[in-house]
Amino acid sequence: MSNPAASSDFIAPAPKPAFSRAFWMLNTIEMFERLAFYTLRVMAPIYIMQADDPGGLHLTAKDKGLIYSWWAVFQSILPIATGGFADRYGYKRTMTFAISMMTVGYLLVALLRDIVWLPASGNVSALDRSNFWTLFCSIMVLASGTAFFKPSIQGSLANVLTKENSSVGWGLFYWVVNVGAFAGHYLPAIFLADEHTPQAWRMLFLCSAGFMALNFLILPTFSDVPTGGEKTDSLAQVMWKTLVNILNVRLLVWLIIMSGFWMMMYQLWDLQPNFISDWVDSSPMAEGLRWLPKKLFNALTDETPRGYMIPQNVLLSINSFCIILGVVGMAWLTRRMRTLTAMLGGMLLATTGVLVAGLTMSPWMLALGIVFFSLGEMTTGPKKSEYLGLIAPPGKKGLYLGYVNIPVGVGIFLGSWLAGIVYGRFGEKATLALRYILEHTPKGQGLTWDQNLASLPKLLGIERPDAMTKLQELSGLDATAATKLLWETYDPQYYVWIPFAAIGAVSAIALAIFGQRAKRWSDMNA
Repeated sequence: MSNPAASSDFIAPAPKPAFSRAFWMLNTIEMFERLAFYTLRVMAPIYIMQADDPGGLHLTAKDKGLIYSWWAVFQSILPIATGGFADRYGYKRTMTFAISMMTVGYLLVALLRDIVWLPASGNVSALDRSNFWTLFCSIMVLASGTAFFKPSIQGSLANVLTKENSSVGWGLFYWVVNVGAFAGHYLPAIFLADEHTPQAWRMLFLCSAGFMALNFLILPTFSDVPTGGEKTDSLAQVMWKTLVNILNVRLLVWLIIMSGFWMMMYQLWDLQPNFISDWVDSSPMAEGLRWLPKKLFNALTDETPRGYMIPQNVLLSINSFCIILGVVGMAWLTRRMRTLTAMLGGMLLATTGVLVAGLTMSPWMLALGIVFFSLGEMTTGPKKSEYLGLIAPPGKKGLYLGYVNIPVGVGIFLGSWLAGIVYGRFGEKATLALRYILEHTPKGQGLTWDQNLASLPKLLGIERPDAMTKLQELSGLDATAATKLLWETYDPQYYVWIPFAAIGAVSAIALAIFGQRAKRWSDMNA
């Protein structure tokens, strides 16, 4: 009998690619969406509340916390409902609507300051509250679009991945997310290199809108991914199924545990920018870059009262750079590992990173902490999506991948609220400078303080943007020495970061217990 394989007429079937065209197109869309998001998000803490930024809004830590809390509610809690809509009405249709809404949101953030907001005066207390409310409403439009985008793109990915390539597939997806994030950290260096003017901020946010709009060119290049969901349900039926499926006690427990973890995690991106700008002394690191061409040196550094510093967005880009280098390899290494076990290891690493990065003024220790944090994130982040994708019943991938955003939303909501209180009272340098002037200088003698931080500027006759300059004048210290004085007097690092690290540690212990119990549940043991 002849061997078919030896016959010249025999044509071996082409090997099936590991990942489909739709998988790569979806990842490209995600990369542009994240590039747009991080271009705004990495600088938003500075724009909103940093007291010494000349073109920012100079709102308070409490204002920032309120904006971020509701940003989380709209962006990450709404997918509880929008995931079901994506299954019902189609991923591509939902994605197109979401991209349109997000583009409008970025445009509103960029342009409403010129149309609605009153010009910022030197007297911060006289700023009209339209500064706060127009930004708040613009961010909510953006966040609502993201709420429709997340389950549609993640549901699409869950349906084009198999159990065999799921781990690497989600790792690649997370890699692409961080390619966009890394690039987004450096765009501010271009637009804000010379001066943080309102015009420079506007151009930066217009870039986000442009990156988001590029996805309209990609959407027509691939066919929609079948959802497997019921296409005849009414809106009321979609909502009912969403609520019924989430009322699974074991699933709810997992979501609560992960909420605590993300409550800690997001502070690297939302609170750490202000902490770095206020406290970390990266001048030796900046001076080490003097050999670079002048334009590149200026792009990678900021001139501050404490000398040239590495800006927070450049330092925090270590996070996305580490993930770009390691996440696919980590996904491959953990591909056969139980997802709950991998997530537990990631939690412990990230909690260590928060402590190492937060309890220091040294940029080198900060960088080491970010590396630990990144190792934890690249283990836990992709695995949380993989876990829900694996335990989701057929036809409910979008619904369950909508649930994956709940821990992020709850964590950011509670974390932003807590950070607004803690940082506003114990961490912000400008506020602590006012407090020191009241408590330790002749200007504060004889004054009675009601312990309300908001009353300090009026009581002392010093606005927050001028607090450090006034402290230097009264103490005779330069900016670096005055910063160190406040650090040693008030210990902001302990009050700010110990509570969040404790939340991460409790979450890790809870996940360890859940993982042991899940071995008895075939539908939750993945």
